Amino acid sequence: MTRFPEGPLHDAMGYAAQGGKRLRAFLVLESAALFGIPAAQAMPAAVAVEALHAYSLVHDDLPAMDDDDLRRGQPTVHRKWDEATAILAGDALQTLAFELCAEPVLGPAERRIALVAALAQASGAAGMVHGQMLDIAAETAPAPLTLAEITRLQAGKTGALISFSAEAGAILAGTDRAPLATYAQALGLAFQIADDILDVEGSEEVAGKRLHKDAEAGKATFVSLLGLAGAKARAAALVAEAEAALAPYGEKAETLRETARFVISRDR
Repeated sequence: MTRFPEGPLHDAMGYAAQGGKRLRAFLVLESAALFGIPAAQAMPAAVAVEALHAYSLVHDDLPAMDDDDLRRGQPTVHRKWDEATAILAGDALQTLAFELCAEPVLGPAERRIALVAALAQASGAAGMVHGQMLDIAAETAPAPLTLAEITRLQAGKTGALISFSAEAGAILAGTDRAPLATYAQALGLAFQIADDILDVEGSEEVAGKRLHKDAEAGKATFVSLLGLAGAKARAAALVAEAEAALAPYGEKAETLRETARFVISRDR
């Protein structure tokens, strides 16, 4: 992997990547373990998705996007440095992700190419970036989004990278991704519903970020559309779907089942 010159860009990249739950990296490593791929071999893919996720947060926090001052309990990158540095740090983290997916340790060239393609699809105009665009459009929409529309938005903005992470092990193993794809789809939606619940019930000190933003902006959320009890019930049902999708892997997938349960019980 390329060594980066010391300086503000390098510092901002490292700062942006600090903290967080590392859920996406964890999913990469656990999905790889299902197929006997050791953590040391899968690690570049795990780091790649965290680098790409960090880039998305840096850009999402910018004044032109969500205009946030706090992320993971510390000032956002554009507050710590400036907007230009934040934009460039995000750009560099994004390209680093694809460099990492090309690391030879990950396996044969065709599987590394498949990994790069999957990450590009999950993060680009058909995935995460599309979801972010829908989210921006929702801020000025004449009416709040419907349940179907917000589900589609979150499938891109939050769910696409979670899906990539959970399917990465199958990609590296060159095997069927369908069971993990089903697991990830349910997990990603449950994760976002849990985020919406935390936005209502959570603590900014524990969460490490500003809460109640959507309500203040009048944006639809799963809580506003389903009610608090309904949102919690829907999240629990999705966790059950995620667990059931792992049946083909038997006891080897128990940690992934526990991960699904954790997603809706977390406090940050």
